[in-house]
Amino acid sequence: MKTIRVLIADDQMMVRQGFTVLLNAEPDIEVVGQAVDGLDALTQVAELAPDVVLMDVRMPRLGGIEATRRLTGPAGATVKVLVLTTFDLDEYVYEALRAGASGFLLKDASAEELAHAVRVVAAGEALLAPNLTKRLIAEFSRVTSSPRAPLKDRVGDLTERETEVLSLIAQGLTNGEIAERLVLAEQTVKSHVGRILGKLGLRDRTQAAVFAYETGLIRPTGY
Repeated sequence: MKTIRVLIADDQMMVRQGFTVLLNAEPDIEVVGQAVDGLDALTQVAELAPDVVLMDVRMPRLGGIEATRRLTGPAGATVKVLVLTTFDLDEYVYEALRAGASGFLLKDASAEELAHAVRVVAAGEALLAPNLTKRLIAEFSRVTSSPRAPLKDRVGDLTERETEVLSLIAQGLTNGEIAERLVLAEQTVKSHVGRILGKLGLRDRTQAAVFAYETGLIRPTGY
């Protein structure tokens, strides 16, 4: 069993220590470091090569959103970022995901939810709670006035089925739910998702959802 290496970045010592105790109690997760702010997180990621960074949003010197952007932006970056915050606000969901975060979790999540989130993100899946997905959709509706042409052109590389799968990813459906909706085997859906990410040059499902809204493939109506 592969151990998931985690770095915790938060300016509050009690939060860092609390999460460390909770995660180290899991047999497949190890906290390899703690960072006090975004700059410290950048340094420790370079030194420790964690699989997942639990990133607070509001920190001194360098905040979590900009730190996320710097960690996930370079070509070949493999670290996954799970944003943690006490602020259940649209702007943070939107900015964190656009910056490259693979998921978003509130700090009042249970130990079980926290461990599950780490495993999901480490596996390359998106972590978007349904209530946050709805507000994310509403936020895209507010800030996106028109599709970005260069991005929209790239949708043409997808087959009709891949476009359909992408639209369901953007609505927050899991592979299993997509398989049920389209009457396909789950492994077939997984293959479609892999091809979508490859064709569009995207890192994970979360970025695929962001792409779908920014290109206008999905129109955020009804929320």
